[in-house]
Formats: sequence, C-alpha cells, structure tokens
Amino acid sequence: MTARRSAGMMSSMPDKRLRDDLQATLDARRDLGPEYESALIDSFVERLDATIAARVRAELDHHDPVRSAPRRHPMVPIALGSLGIGVPLTAVAASAGGAGLLVAWMAIVVINVAAAVAIMRRS
Repeated sequence: MTARRSAGMMSSMPDKRLRDDLQATLDARRDLGPEYESALIDSFVERLDATIAARVRAELDHHDPVRSAPRRHPMVPIALGSLGIGVPLTAVAASAGGAGLLVAWMAIVVINVAAAVAIMRRS
C-alpha cells in the first residue's frame, strides 16, 4: 500500500474525539430523555461543523502555499489607495486654500501612520 493511499485512509477514519462526543451525546440523550434530543443534536452538529471547518482550513493551508504564506508588503495597497484618494482630495481642498490642503494631506498621513502601526503590531 502506498504512503499516499494509507494517508487517504487515515483521513477517512473518524476522529476519536468526535466519536467520544457522539457517544457522550447518545448517553446524554438516554439519560435526559427525548425532550432534550433537539438541543443535544444541535450541540453535536456544531462540534461536527467546527471539526470539519478546521480540517478544511488545514488542508487548504497545506496545499495552497500562497494562501498560507503571509503577505509580504501589506502597506502597498494602503499607500496606493492614499495616493489615489489624495489626487481628487487635493483638488477639492485646494479650493479652500492652503489650510484646506494642509488638513487634507495631514489626514492622509495620519491614516497611513495608523495603518502602519496596526500592521507592525500584528506582526
């Protein structure tokens, strides 16, 4: 049996924690009675959904290096967006005189600095 085939068989085997959760749900249903059946089923389905979502994320991250790799230059879109907004904003602010122009560009600078600080904190 190839390693790939055995790995595929391993992923199809049920997770022990999930089996234990199902057994606990069935035991609780037996102890609590049918009036709690809906709540118990909902609770188990939520845990099952979370397990499936975690497995899908792990597979995607494992097989998609672009998705799992951190972005190299997260400030580039912010800087380009600032310049794109800055051009029409300059035209509008210039009609208010030098003070309006100064306020507009100071606001752009503050936004860029705040974005840079937030990105640096996340890293």
